[in-house]
Amino acid sequence: MSSEYAKQLGAKLRAIRTQQGLSLHGVEEKSQGRWKAVVVGSYERGDRAVTVQRLAELADFYGVPVQELLPGTTPGGAAEPPPKLVLDLERLAHVPQEKAGPLQRYAATIQSQRGDYNGKVLSIRQDDLRTLAVIYDQSPSVLTEQLISWGVLDADARRAVGHDDA
Repeated sequence: MSSEYAKQLGAKLRAIRTQQGLSLHGVEEKSQGRWKAVVVGSYERGDRAVTVQRLAELADFYGVPVQELLPGTTPGGAAEPPPKLVLDLERLAHVPQEKAGPLQRYAATIQSQRGDYNGKVLSIRQDDLRTLAVIYDQSPSVLTEQLISWGVLDADARRAVGHDDA
């Protein structure tokens, strides 16, 4: 594996981990020691080659398809992907049901499909946000502002939808 490829792969691994709100130590804790912080850190820095088997296992641990971890798979080969959309499920639970009901059901469906029940955060795609915008009968940017005001979505999400809102 070339050094540049290893660094790009590592950057993707780091992005997925941080998107899920995990520190290196958090990965070790969540995996009950299966993934050592020092090993994951060396993969992320590109200091250590990761086998295909271990990459598949790590993708499974993070709950993402393997191709999401591979360099060069971003549309158009963008150097930096747009910010990830991460719902704060703990804050969502405190939003009144009459406002957040559709979002709560949508998030529960995604969790069920992924088998991801950490209950703290949930990554969604821009397509998910567009679907939710239709459900809420709002544009993606208006819905984004609403979710930010509820404290469910980070303000960085504005950048993810800013160029994508038609």
